[in-house]
Amino acid sequence: MGKSKAAQLEALKGEVEKLSASPLYAYRQENGYQVVFGEGDPGARLMFIGEAPGKQEALKGRPFVGAAGRVLDDLLQSIGLERAGVYITNILKDRPPENRDPRREEIALYVPFLRRQLELIRPAVIVTLGRFAMQFIFEELDMPQQGGSISLLHGQPLEATAPYGPVAVVPLFHPAVTFYKRDQQQILKDDFQVLKSLL
Repeated sequence: MGKSKAAQLEALKGEVEKLSASPLYAYRQENGYQVVFGEGDPGARLMFIGEAPGKQEALKGRPFVGAAGRVLDDLLQSIGLERAGVYITNILKDRPPENRDPRREEIALYVPFLRRQLELIRPAVIVTLGRFAMQFIFEELDMPQQGGSISLLHGQPLEATAPYGPVAVVPLFHPAVTFYKRDQQQILKDDFQVLKSLL
């Protein structure tokens, strides 16, 4: 009997914790931050992928626990889902200084872990949160929408092929967008209804 998905994910998290080759490793140690590997149901049909953890996430070792996380929780509840029933992660598993964009060499180091998460969880629907995560998944799955605009593509289920088979990719605005653009709240709510129809 092989190790359970949960045990394999835990072992992967351990590898990230020891990833001293990462330029963000020293920053994590200096600030008393934790790895933010991901959390949720290892058998989830729905996987949310953001860009990188922020300060609150790095302090707690959990994805989307700050203000944006509360928005995400509310949106999940609006379609009858709990955090425990989906899987939430980021491309980067460590916080970049000052929440700057991830750098190419950082992405190269962390992406193999995201690929393994996808292979283990095998979600039917990949939900990208924000422009950065959207473009990354478009490239990763070699989708024709590469270079497209999130303003035009948000909330649309796009067909793609993951290494394990067909998948729907749904780009969404990052929940943090609701803090400075109030009208985005309704857009996100409507887009979450699209997710509900895919389940």
